[in-house]
Amino acid sequence: MHSGKKAQLTILPADINHGIRFVRTDLPDTPTIAAHFNMVVDTSLATVIGHDGFIISTIEHLMATFAGLGIDNAVVTLDSHEMPIMDGSASAFVDAIVATGIAEQNSPRYYFAVREPIALTAGDKSITIYPSESFQVTCSIDYDHPLIQRQQHTINLSTDDFISSISPARTFGFLHEYEYLKRYGFARGGSLENVVVLDKDGILNEDGLRYADEFVRHKILDCIGDLFLLGMPILGHVVANRSGHAMNNAFLKELFSRKQSWETRLLHQEVKTREKALAL
Repeated sequence: MHSGKKAQLTILPADINHGIRFVRTDLPDTPTIAAHFNMVVDTSLATVIGHDGFIISTIEHLMATFAGLGIDNAVVTLDSHEMPIMDGSASAFVDAIVATGIAEQNSPRYYFAVREPIALTAGDKSITIYPSESFQVTCSIDYDHPLIQRQQHTINLSTDDFISSISPARTFGFLHEYEYLKRYGFARGGSLENVVVLDKDGILNEDGLRYADEFVRHKILDCIGDLFLLGMPILGHVVANRSGHAMNNAFLKELFSRKQSWETRLLHQEVKTREKALAL
């Protein structure tokens, strides 16, 4: 998206409790970095993780794919500092992983379960998480543009719903911002093939929108990806208003610091299954 450079991305299987890790194959000693919120070094234009002098940029769409498909362990190799943008959504990642197949591993899956509400507010932006037996995201956005205005959408995250209603939602931007970024050396790979571009009255993409509220659905996609940097799936209802990458990362830090407000545990069905297996 920003560098305009081609990149080769490979997603490989990983062992139990490995987590999601990125590997830079273009650098000496092929350094590795964990996909974790405390590794985030920049959130100005995308979510960027970094360690010991190297970075991996624009990881949010692939992280959302892992969360939406229930993938906890994977190795991601990349021969550049920036993830490929594909069509601006997560669909290409979803299609490739689903076509290849997902392996179930012989280990219980632990969840980050919220016990009491946790909130973070900064100006007109806010994120609150409430206790829930599933992972839900409600997102609201508000733009002074006739195609957007105020939009709100909620998803109770399941694989089917993520694939059908969230993963195809593309990133979007305004024409004047795009021209500004180009002028300063960013968005070199941006085009109508990978961004929904809005002028003052409508959009420039001839094929139109994939959903009437595609804008807020993409914000949910970003939110899901950013929050999966917690390192485990969440049991809670996230309500985000005008949030972005910076706010999402700040919220994860607040969430993790409130240790009395959450616990790690198995889902009830998985506990029962494991107890039955042990009894046998």
